[in-house]
This record gives sequence, structure tokens and C-alpha cells, in this order.
Amino acid sequence: MTTLQRDPYDTPGAHDRPVTLDRRDGPYGEVVLRRRGTGDDAVHEIIANGCFLMDTSDGRSERLLVDAALAALPADRAEPAVLIGGLGVGFSLARASEEPRWGRITVVEREPAVIGWHRAGPLGGISARALADPRAEIVEDDLLGHVRTAPVHYDALCLDIDNGPDWTVTESNDSLYSPAGLAACRERLAPGGVLAVWSARPSARFGQALRNAGFEGVRTEEIAVARGVPDVVHLGQRAA
Repeated sequence: MTTLQRDPYDTPGAHDRPVTLDRRDGPYGEVVLRRRGTGDDAVHEIIANGCFLMDTSDGRSERLLVDAALAALPADRAEPAVLIGGLGVGFSLARASEEPRWGRITVVEREPAVIGWHRAGPLGGISARALADPRAEIVEDDLLGHVRTAPVHYDALCLDIDNGPDWTVTESNDSLYSPAGLAACRERLAPGGVLAVWSARPSARFGQALRNAGFEGVRTEEIAVARGVPDVVHLGQRAA
């Protein structure tokens, strides 16, 4: 007689219980990949130093980050180069790869575990096609260090490395949103280039910081969420 084993998720509320798929001590602390649910309904989560960063449940604002930057560029700019700061769960990279207008697509990610989860792990379901795109490359580096020292300019910087300028999980990320960090972003942009910054909440203070750093046309675009304040993309442009 065959004994059927009950699926541990086939119980009320079981899809809400996370399963840890990988846990690593990285150069900036502990990073964890978790899964909720199974099959097509599975949601993957990235946790950094015990704090939730992002998941695969809804990528609208991560896609908006890339779309809004492209829309702000002059329509006649040929093959603009984009820097995506933070690989995350891969939504922004995948969106950029779907758009034929982009030229060079560079993703800067400092956590080797996150890169591995895409190249040979469960997050490859989102990013595999984009990783095979000849326009795309992943650079393992600290974002601000890359922005300060890269030998090239970008037409767009699309940055999503934390929960936003007012709510950083990693303390060192504060420097990106500082006057010096924003000045470095402005200098890394080609004339007329666009800075787009993802945030888990609107920040009037950060909008003013962008203006103080010399960005023009500062504005926000919002994505409503099921509960709480909307996700936001802050936008500013370097003078042409």
C-alpha cells in the first residue's frame, strides 16, 4: 500500500509561511532568499540583515523606474545607455531588456548571493532572458563607488538599492542620497540624462535634495499599493 504524503502547503494559511531557500553572510551582512507558496503562485523574497527588501509579488514600480526614465529622455536619443543600480528580484533589468530602444544595459549589484540567485537559482525565471541579452551586463560592485569611478557616462541612472532615501536598511546607503552622492550621480549622467530613484514612500525632502543638487524637472510618479502609502519613483534631469 502506498502512503500519500500530505503537501505541507496544503493546509489553511500555509502559503503565508516562508521557506528559507538560501542564507548567506555576505560582505554587507546576512542576505536571505525565501519562498512563500508553491508553483505558479510562489513568491520569492529577499531579506537583508533581518529586514524585508523586496519580493516578486508585484513588479509594477520596478518597471516604472525604467519606463519613466526612458520616457523623460529626448525621443531622438539613439540607443541610450542605462545603469540599473541594484539587481534585486530582476524586474527592472527584465523591463529594460524588453525595450529595444535601450542601448547598453548595465546592472550594478554588490551582493554576490543575489547575482547567484539569478544566474543559477530561482530568480532566473524573471531574469534569464535579460541576462542572455547581448546589451546587458552585471557588474559586481558598490553602486556609489561605480558611479564615482566609471569611465563612461549614462543617459539614465535607475536606482533601487534600498527602501528609499528616508528608510535605508543598510546605513552606508545613506551616502548615495547625500549632496555628495547626488552630485556624483549628476556627473555620471550625460547632458540631458535622467536620474530615477525608487522609494517605498514619497519624500518631499528628497525632492528638494535633488533640486539642491542641480537637477531640473524634479517630479514623482506613484504606484498605488494594496495597503499603505504608494511606491514612488523620484525623477530629475541633468541640464542639457
